[in-house]
Amino acid sequence: MPPFASAASILPSGNTTAADPSSNVVTLNVGGQIFQTTAQTLSVAGSGSLLSSFASSACGSAASSIPFIDRDPELFACLLSLLRTGRLPSRAAAAFDPDDLLAEARFYSLHPILLSALSHPSLFDGFALRPSLLLPLPGRDSPSALAPAAADSDVSLFVAHGGKVSSFDPSLRRRATALTPLPVVDSLLALGPLAAAGATDFPGLHLLDLRRTGNPVSHVLQWSPHQFAPAAAVQAIGSSSDHLFCSFESCRRNANAILAYDLATLQPVTEIARHEIYGAELDSGIPATKLQWVPGLNLLMAAGSHSGPSGLSGDIRLWDLRSAEAVWHRKEKADCFADITVSDSLSAMFKVGINSGEVLMADIRNLSSEKPWTRIGSGSHLGTGKKEGSGCRMESYGRHVFCSRGADVEMWTEVLMGSLATKIEDGLEGERVIKRNMMGGGSKVAEGKKINLLGFGGNRMVVARKAEQCVEVWETSTRI
Repeated sequence: MPPFASAASILPSGNTTAADPSSNVVTLNVGGQIFQTTAQTLSVAGSGSLLSSFASSACGSAASSIPFIDRDPELFACLLSLLRTGRLPSRAAAAFDPDDLLAEARFYSLHPILLSALSHPSLFDGFALRPSLLLPLPGRDSPSALAPAAADSDVSLFVAHGGKVSSFDPSLRRRATALTPLPVVDSLLALGPLAAAGATDFPGLHLLDLRRTGNPVSHVLQWSPHQFAPAAAVQAIGSSSDHLFCSFESCRRNANAILAYDLATLQPVTEIARHEIYGAELDSGIPATKLQWVPGLNLLMAAGSHSGPSGLSGDIRLWDLRSAEAVWHRKEKADCFADITVSDSLSAMFKVGINSGEVLMADIRNLSSEKPWTRIGSGSHLGTGKKEGSGCRMESYGRHVFCSRGADVEMWTEVLMGSLATKIEDGLEGERVIKRNMMGGGSKVAEGKKINLLGFGGNRMVVARKAEQCVEVWETSTRI
């Protein structure tokens, strides 16, 4: 018998007719068990799903044409609950193997909905993050880049280690690894089932499809400062909902630019931040080593730093793609950033100072001040002579900002109190209170080892540590 067919013969005795043709009730027989729901509920599955097709054809039909689906009724009950409420029942995680639940969702073409419900960013709770597992990597190379994927993707995480890239499925149980042409992958970005990878000493932005056998490279995007110059290497990668951004620097390190590509066609749309360096004007052409899209402002944050005889110099710009102009520009000299991030939810830019190691904040709604940075840390260490912020990594996710310090992670969160909360909700000026929370050093296996990479996606934080051939996953809810 096919997986679904007419099934009047298995209806319980006395139930010989389906719902009234004028009603909105749809009757299905799954594995011998009768389910009744509405056409609206089944339509949530999407036009490509088997269940959605029953929303119009099964409603109001005669009993003899009630569809029969030869699948597990208990698993179907969980998926039907997902369509009804947008979340799985609490019993599902304990009662079913993750692979079984995901396989059943794939049969009905519900896996994007299932994956989104299980690891949606709205489920992320920074205060509830706990180390959940270690993911070993093949070979002897430590992780060089992390790229968590979107919640509804078939790949949940990409990890670069040496010239290899490994991908993990949503359950984190299955791993695929491919060797790339790059000597060491320094930049990595998830683009659905694909990964964009680049190296600071190898030309071209490589788009990888790890589902391909043999060569995983599906496209190579290149830029050169002029027609006869060799292709440039990649310094940073970023993306918005419509565009892929790449910061290129020429092999002679005398020219750089940021290119924006259309995500659908991979064709270049615009070029911004082009610099050509002449003589000793090194500070005038620092390439962007971090790109981050700010959706609330429709701006691209591009930041980079350069170490010279006078110390570390930095350059931060906010770019408007429509005009190809920088709407804000700041050069960093004293206590340049070791790392920097923008939180769209908090409407603020954060940096960790290379010398002081302090966390500083700038309100991106008011960047006109000559001194935009406000220290939110516990005090300056500028007089120690040490680079307290060296090696610190900083990322924003949701309404939190995370900063690694040695083997630990600290989380910065805005606290709204009394009238201050009302002022901020109304868009009025007021003093902002940002509090720090220490998250500990992670698993005992990695205890005391320095964190060199942070990544966030869905309800997870991913951590890589120096000289470790694995990545550490922290989660805020039950893993599928």
